[in-house]
Amino acid sequence: MTTTALPTDLDIARAATLRPMDDVAADLTISPNHLEPYGRDVAKIDLAVLDEPTQHHTAKYVVVTAITPTPLGEGKTTTVVGLGQALQRLGERAVVTLRQPSMGPTFGIKGGAAGGGYSQVIPMERLNLHLTGDFHAVTAAHNLLAAMVDNHLHHGNALGLDIRNITWRRVLDVNDRALRHVVVGLGARADGVPRETGFDITAASEVMVLLTLATSLEDLRLRLGRIVVGYTTDGKSVTADDLGAAGAMAVILKDALKPNLLQTLEGGPAIVHCGPFGNIATGTSSVMADLVAIRRADYVVTEAGFGADMGAERFFDVKCRVGGLVPDAAVIVATVRALKAHSGRFRIRPGKPLPEGLLTESPDDVEAGIPNLEQHIAIIRRFGIEPVVAINAFPEDHPSEHDVVRAACERLGARCAVTRHVAEGGAGAEELAEVVMEACEQESHFDFLYPLDLPLADKIERIATQVYGADGIDLSPAAAKALREYEDLGFGDLPVVIAKTHLSLSSDPTLLGAPRGWRMPVREVRAAVGAGYVYAICGDMNTMPGLPTSPNAERIDLTEDGGVVGLS
Repeated sequence: MTTTALPTDLDIARAATLRPMDDVAADLTISPNHLEPYGRDVAKIDLAVLDEPTQHHTAKYVVVTAITPTPLGEGKTTTVVGLGQALQRLGERAVVTLRQPSMGPTFGIKGGAAGGGYSQVIPMERLNLHLTGDFHAVTAAHNLLAAMVDNHLHHGNALGLDIRNITWRRVLDVNDRALRHVVVGLGARADGVPRETGFDITAASEVMVLLTLATSLEDLRLRLGRIVVGYTTDGKSVTADDLGAAGAMAVILKDALKPNLLQTLEGGPAIVHCGPFGNIATGTSSVMADLVAIRRADYVVTEAGFGADMGAERFFDVKCRVGGLVPDAAVIVATVRALKAHSGRFRIRPGKPLPEGLLTESPDDVEAGIPNLEQHIAIIRRFGIEPVVAINAFPEDHPSEHDVVRAACERLGARCAVTRHVAEGGAGAEELAEVVMEACEQESHFDFLYPLDLPLADKIERIATQVYGADGIDLSPAAAKALREYEDLGFGDLPVVIAKTHLSLSSDPTLLGAPRGWRMPVREVRAAVGAGYVYAICGDMNTMPGLPTSPNAERIDLTEDGGVVGLS
């Protein structure tokens, strides 16, 4: 098959002509006095726009998710951008809302997260690096709290923190293996109390998640105050409010709460805000960004991290619940490459060339991977949302392989479209846009997977059985004990996030396709009280994606893309 190589993403981005930011904002009826420019091509949106009356109707709300990805990713971000560009080409007022990339993975195997080819958010370099400094603000606020923990210990520990049960580590937005485990407080008495701790990557910070979920500055301040930094010897939680840190943290984050306005390659508005990891946290852009966008557009297209099992479930049960948001359609990105991988006949490794057989025409291999797609369609339907399958076409694909996916979707009663937005921009996604618009006209019956008053263990089991396809859960003694303690502490009405490998519907990354007959092993349960959820750690602790831990816990050292984590 003969293909013409695209210019690099960077070359494409640098060749683009950017629209003035006032014009981009005008597409969303945001006036210049509500913009705070950061240079010529990026601006923050003043939150006062939320109080400004608008004549516009509420936008159709579309989330882009995927089948279970390979370590290389299947192109959700490019699909979000391509779909947004295509909707604009069809005369609709569309805006895309995305997470900001973490600089750790940007300089690693994963690379940037601005999209790709002719479906990018620009300016690419600004987006993938410092942007408006939000990540640095999260880092500073997080580490201020860590410093106040150690300062409290130094001045006598009046709250009685158990030095062996301090759960608040430090963060940094670069990969630095040497900081994974550290000892602080060495030196003279004035240098603090010696203890073991460590660094995680900023995208794994609880502060990042609660910034994502905050609905106002006041809500942000309350969430910061509820952060649990550790426990006393008798099991009482110690919070940021107990340490008197939350007000100062809120001041540091005041500007970071404002969403960032950029543009797509075709000049449409793109709001980029926050960046929590999707394997251990919510994996979505902010509630604030979507609240701004949904009142000022015809369509808001956003993204949920990883597949429909991890990303979409949390998007629905956590983000939509917090923001009062109701999705109209969900796009499931599928690639021939990933479906072949889920046949179990190929092995894809980060940083290594693709297996030669993966690029050979083989409808049979695609068909063997269809059960994974089928499970993700079922997950979306479980929430009462209409699924649309987007076949993200690669140059190495063959029409016969796309035909297999189309036939499977027809069999399953799901809408489907081939999209070539990477090579062709919005024009290549017009078929997808038309199908999504059609899906949005169908009545939505959105509902959450569980009520908040369901016991925590039952919430975990419902997610395991109805989303991941497990037969049930196996709680370790430590996990069962933690669940009882959290409910006694009043955390029982929080939603649940499952922290597990993203490379399988199961908790075992080697089980591809749609595994059946397995049970989800819940090794440990922790509370992210500030963010407002409990997370259950499932599977092999040594092969799971990176997760903030207490000093005494085993470390987990893989990032979202299967590479070595954020401080590794």
